[in-house]
Amino acid sequence: MSFSLPDFRRKWSCRGYMSAGAAMVTAALGLSLVLAERAEARKYAAPLDIFGFGTPRPRATVHSAKMPVRIPLPKPRPEEAPKATDEAPPETEGKPSSDKPSATKPAEAAPPPEKQLSACRLALTEEIAVAPSIPDIRGPGACGGEDLVRLEAIVLPDKRKVAVKPAAVLRCTMASAIADWVRKDMVPLAASLGSTISDLDNFDSFECRGRNRIAGAMLSEHGKANALDVRAIKLANGQSIGLTDRSMPRDVRERVLHSVCARFSTVLGPGSDWYHEDHIHLDLAQRRNDYRICQWNVWDPLPQVAPLLPLERPEEAPPREIAARPEAKDGAKDAAKDGADDEAAQKSPAPADKSAANGSKAEPHKPATKKRR
Repeated sequence: MSFSLPDFRRKWSCRGYMSAGAAMVTAALGLSLVLAERAEARKYAAPLDIFGFGTPRPRATVHSAKMPVRIPLPKPRPEEAPKATDEAPPETEGKPSSDKPSATKPAEAAPPPEKQLSACRLALTEEIAVAPSIPDIRGPGACGGEDLVRLEAIVLPDKRKVAVKPAAVLRCTMASAIADWVRKDMVPLAASLGSTISDLDNFDSFECRGRNRIAGAMLSEHGKANALDVRAIKLANGQSIGLTDRSMPRDVRERVLHSVCARFSTVLGPGSDWYHEDHIHLDLAQRRNDYRICQWNVWDPLPQVAPLLPLERPEEAPPREIAARPEAKDGAKDAAKDGADDEAAQKSPAPADKSAANGSKAEPHKPATKKRR
């Protein structure tokens, strides 16, 4: 069996296939050259990354020929401007500026602006009272207040100090009202008693609570630092003016009553409720139409002579346990009745005996008749 080239071409013609294969090879070579050139331009790590999943690298900067850009020069420095010194101060060389925060030192928070003093705070000087300011109090349920002071003492016109024991936490307006009351009203009262004021007995001042310490009640003026409870005013001679003490003269307590009711919007004392029987409540509560409450009954002094006591129990009386029995009570009644009858019989003799003694017959008893007038 022999084969020849013409027979092979006739039976197995591959001219068409070879021309198509050559075209494909040519296209593949061209595509590989294009990709290689692209990868070289983009500088990929893998030149055969067709879809661009590889990590790209920064391209090389290509300087293109551009027209030169003219940058405007700054204006000349005016003649009236201050001249800059060539040399920097020695203390600032090599040190960061204090105005600008450095990279290593964090920026410090700006201090809060200073709070302006109120008119009351400016008026309540050391010549009137020793009352340092304290921070504002922000408690639960609107409890607390602003412009607060700690009233430690009241300075009298003659420079003597009336200590507030213990020191009271109050609003500035309430502290100023207390100082004026002591200086202008209580000092003359103490002078009329022949002494001067030394202490002010503070029973209660600021306390975050409801009225009369009742759970769920409205916020008391004590919770707003707007009230003061006073029990007594002590004098230098040792005497104490108890505002609710009935042993004090009535006119003294009435003078205190008139003075506080004229200065404060609320005055509660004995007779208002049983919560204020041993002290006087003072506050500056704001109400509609400037309504004021003054409830303080100045009771009369206690009697000097004690009331008469019952007579002492006689020695012959039976014990209380026996005397309390019902049969003992009935026997005592019968004995008392018999004793009364015997006593009456002894005092007046019988009518028969009288008639026998007189030797005459007894006359029949006639009923008494009422005479008309």
